[in-house]
Amino acid sequence: MKAVLFDLDRTLIDLQTYTDYGAALEDVESLIGSWDDPPAPQTDWDAPTQRSMSILVALSGDPRWCGVSEAIAVHEMTAIADSHAMPRLEDALALSQGIPRAVVTLVAEAPARAVLARHGVDIPVLVPRRPDLRPKPAADQLLEACRLLGVAPSRTVMIGDSTWDAEAAANAGCGFVGVAATREGATRFGSGVMTGGDLVVALELASRAV
Repeated sequence: MKAVLFDLDRTLIDLQTYTDYGAALEDVESLIGSWDDPPAPQTDWDAPTQRSMSILVALSGDPRWCGVSEAIAVHEMTAIADSHAMPRLEDALALSQGIPRAVVTLVAEAPARAVLARHGVDIPVLVPRRPDLRPKPAADQLLEACRLLGVAPSRTVMIGDSTWDAEAAANAGCGFVGVAATREGATRFGSGVMTGGDLVVALELASRAV
C-alpha cells in the first residue's frame, strides 16, 4: 500500500447520526419537488440518509445539484457540535502518519473541514462532494484523491464503513478494507471483503491489501 483514502462519516467521525437528514429532505423537496432515486448499493443507513445521498447521485451534472448540496450542508454543519470520533481514531492517525493519505467523503466541503478540525484530524488532502465529480459510489472522488496524492489507484486502499465506499473503490481500481460502524453494516459487505473491527485493525489489513 502506497496511500490510504479514508471515508469520513462513521469511519473517522460520526456526523451522520446527528445530522437531521429528514429535515434536509424536506428542504430539498421544497427546492426541486420529487425525484427518482437511482440504483445504489444497500447500506445500513436510515432511509432519510440514503435518500439524501441518492439525490446527490441522481443530480450529478445537473445545475440544481449545488442548491441541493447547500441545503443538505446546512444540516451537516448543525450536527458538528454533537459529532464524536470513531473508536481508535487517534491511534489510526498516528499509525498512518507518513503514509500519503486523503479523506474522501460525501459530506460537503465546509462541514467536512469543520468537523475534521473539531476532532483534530490533520489530513490536508480532502475530496468532499463537488459538482464536478460524480459522488461515491462512482470512482471520480477516489481518482481525484489519487491524482492529488500522486499515487496510482492500484497501489491505494480505501477504508470506509459502507457498501458505497466498497463499490467506489472497486470502480476506481483501488483496494478496499471495510470498518463497519454497525453490526448490520458489516453484513452488507460481500464475503470477499476484508473488514476490521476498528480503524487500527483496518489499517493493518490495508497494509497487506495491495
